[in-house]
This record gives sequence, structure tokens and C-alpha cells, in this order.
Amino acid sequence: MQDDRASRQMDRAGRQNDRALRGAAAEATALAWLERRGLQLVERNWRCRSGELDLVLRDGGSLVFVEVRLRGSVAFGGAAASVDAKKRMKLLSAARLYLAGRPEQPCRFDVVAMSDPQGRDLEWIRNAFDASGA
Repeated sequence: MQDDRASRQMDRAGRQNDRALRGAAAEATALAWLERRGLQLVERNWRCRSGELDLVLRDGGSLVFVEVRLRGSVAFGGAAASVDAKKRMKLLSAARLYLAGRPEQPCRFDVVAMSDPQGRDLEWIRNAFDASGA
């Protein structure tokens, strides 16, 4: 019984590690893709009590908060659809904390969605939602 539990925990840890590696690869792919289009990295994996901002970039005079989503399946709407209202509210809260104490500047929220970490089907959704979360 104890061996079964340990085995399940090791399997779970392996899947979580695999997911983290795939997520990091997807973020690196998204960053390289966006940099080739002229955006400049400001922060990567910025963490606060509200969550994490995957990428913060500069696009001209605007600050761009980018959520990178990787989904291996289009079931339940795929990667882009996974940025639901709850996730948007978490991103908005994190962005507010990021912006606190910084000079006011235009900003937007983009989503980069893909089904494989190499980004063969990468979709860049500019202005995916606004500061109201819509």
C-alpha cells in the first residue's frame, strides 16, 4: 500500500516537472517570436501575491503583459479559451501591483496561444482583453 502511494506521488511529480518544462519552453518560444517582431523584454515570470506575469514587454511606448498558454488539445476550447474570466482577473491584479509606483504609461494585455512548445501553430492575440477584464 505504501509503495503504491509513493509510486503515485513520483508519477505526479514527474508529470508536474514535464508540464513545467513544456511551459518554460513555450514561454521561450513566445518571447523569441515577439522579439523578432520588435517587442523588448522588460520582465519574465514576475511573481507577486496575485500570481505571475509570464512576460512583460515594451512595444513602442506601451507596456505589454503577455500570458503564454500551451494546450496540447483543443478540447474545451484550446489554449486561447483557457484565459477565462478568473484568469483575466488574476492577471489584472498582478499587473496593477506591477504598475504600482511606476510612472503611468499605456499598457495592454496580449495572449500567445499554442498547442506545442515549438510554436508551430502560435497565435498572437493583441489586446486580448482590457483593464475591465472583458
